[in-house]
Amino acid sequence: MSRKYVIINSDEVDSVDFDQVDETSSDTIRYSIDNSQTFVKFDSDTTPSFLEGKTQYTHSEILTILATDEWTDPNPPGE
Repeated sequence: MSRKYVIINSDEVDSVDFDQVDETSSDTIRYSIDNSQTFVKFDSDTTPSFLEGKTQYTHSEILTILATDEWTDPNPPGE
């Protein structure tokens, strides 16, 4: 079993079954810089039904995505 990551649109957060993912609520997920997207992770060989048909990423793939300007402010406050 390996951990998988799925990016979803922010307006889909209400459909997330937090019993099936590692995050505990909409307050514990990370959003993109413009708040248009977020992601959830799960440890299961079975994809949660609300994530079926969505692209799944490995840990290294999601780290590459999260390092982009869409997810990480290149000029964080205080620098």
